[in-house]
Amino acid sequence: MADFPSKVTTETSSPHSQGSQMGSSLRGLAANVTSGMNMSFIRSMPALMMIGEIVMGMIHFSLIASVQFTLVPAYGWVMFVAISLWLLTIILFCMTLYDVQQKVTAVPWPMAVMVYHVAATVLSLTALLTNIVTISAGYNIILTGWDLVQFYRHMSAATFFSGFVFGLYSGSVGYSYKDWRGDGGIASTNTVPT
Repeated sequence: MADFPSKVTTETSSPHSQGSQMGSSLRGLAANVTSGMNMSFIRSMPALMMIGEIVMGMIHFSLIASVQFTLVPAYGWVMFVAISLWLLTIILFCMTLYDVQQKVTAVPWPMAVMVYHVAATVLSLTALLTNIVTISAGYNIILTGWDLVQFYRHMSAATFFSGFVFGLYSGSVGYSYKDWRGDGGIASTNTVPT
């Protein structure tokens, strides 16, 4: 009976064990979040292009939004295209990053991604052409002096970034086409022995 008190502890928790449990639960949460991410996608060229599309698209519509773009009605279309593609690209990036495509198998993802990139390329081309035509036409705008100079500087910069975004979407079409052909190519070319 003399051994009994030294072998049994009646303490339910110590102040240090609570902190260590909190730290381990946070580490477990971080491990769950990162284990759900497709880390090989982050290192791929299509991911880098999508990140570029997101960043350059944000710069593009920010430049237009920072001046009185409503004075030229064509910029309403450019803003719609820029913001819509920016949001849709963020959604597609997150879906690919968290492997939603692997979990939702009813959708033919390679074809859907390729169609999205083709549509985004066409829409960004229309935004680019609208930017170019609007800047080169030199619309008579109510603005004068510094406001007019600032307007044209912002719109010229927006035209540059619009061209960059168009180039990124065009490159994404190539990568998504390769992905689509790799998954859904012609069966006879895949099964013929060489």
